[in-house]
Amino acid sequence: MKEDMNNIPAIDGGRPVRDTKIFYGHQYLDEADYQAVLDVLKSDYLTCGPKIEELEDRLCRLTGAGHAVSVSNGTAALHIACLAAGVGPGDEVITTPITFAASANCALYCGAKPVFADINDKTYEIDPDSVESCITEKTKAVVAVDYTGQSADLRALRKICDARGLILITDGAHSIGTFYEGKPTGSIADMTTFSFHPVKTVTAGEGGAVMTDSDEMYKRLMLFGRHGITRNPDWMENPPDGPWYYEQVELGYNYRMTDMQAALLISQLDKLEMFKARRKEIVKRYNEAFSRIPQVMVQEEIPESDTTRHLYILRIRPETLRIGRKEFFEALEAENICCNVHYIPTYYFPYYQKLGYKKGLCPKAEKLYEEIISLPLYYGMSDKDVGDVIAAVEKIAAYYAEKI
Repeated sequence: MKEDMNNIPAIDGGRPVRDTKIFYGHQYLDEADYQAVLDVLKSDYLTCGPKIEELEDRLCRLTGAGHAVSVSNGTAALHIACLAAGVGPGDEVITTPITFAASANCALYCGAKPVFADINDKTYEIDPDSVESCITEKTKAVVAVDYTGQSADLRALRKICDARGLILITDGAHSIGTFYEGKPTGSIADMTTFSFHPVKTVTAGEGGAVMTDSDEMYKRLMLFGRHGITRNPDWMENPPDGPWYYEQVELGYNYRMTDMQAALLISQLDKLEMFKARRKEIVKRYNEAFSRIPQVMVQEEIPESDTTRHLYILRIRPETLRIGRKEFFEALEAENICCNVHYIPTYYFPYYQKLGYKKGLCPKAEKLYEEIISLPLYYGMSDKDVGDVIAAVEKIAAYYAEKI
């Protein structure tokens, strides 16, 4: 029987493993980042300026994609990707429930229906077999999520989508810097979206982008992200009246990124290799330590994915412990290790329940949710910080181990 504890103190009432709190994620900024933003503030352009084009060119060179469209955040990126894919009322879009809500909401924004496929219970990524079982005559697109930074099984998903005439969108909010079969995230799906929120590997404060190789998709992404307005004569329906002339040719949105955000992100991208290396060091140390603890499990990685992790997921084994995930989480907090849970299955939310979604849709995803904790993982963690996280997990797992 699990122990009924509303607030577990540090074990045995003793001292926690550390005296100060460490959080699950945190941005890293340096003088180059500050100066990049300051330079823009002193320039003529705060938005719609040269830093946008510079950033988009940089993202193309980084990912190998033909085009990049910068936007205000990762949710905006997903929205215009669905619009560019032609998603509309009556359509269905397949995604995973183990993701931030935006991966499904983007379908709703277009009047379409999100359909949830289950996950692989070892890698926690969307399961291609489950995706295939969800396809109907109404399916328009698949939004696969590179959960934690590990690539989804893009070869299998690409094969399914090509055979059924579906658009493959990768939600790469977690995976900038990741490679799949030697190719960077952003260059494989029909469209890949990025998020640059502060807890991601690189940040623009907020911000996002959509990558694509398709000229037609690029045109639609540009229009939907910028009011549906163009100054490009090739995209206009009428001859220009003069150099001032522009046309609205679609109903678009104001999803523009500012030059200040773009400048910050360009500076952050200068440090991407450094960020990647440190995150991989921490993940390697975690994996080695936690693989020796029978009360927990680590996320498996497919060999095709050279992963830069945004999140580190620890999965407890409830059958080996006298406490559940909630109590394990609280015990970590008592040790000053502040964690999170990624994610609550999207269809659990009241809004989705009101739309008719019910629990039980994706059994593997639901079981995963009951057992996972996101541990601290970010560039600025010291070796001592990493050691403290490991020590706290070891301490709690040992103390609450079920005597079998």
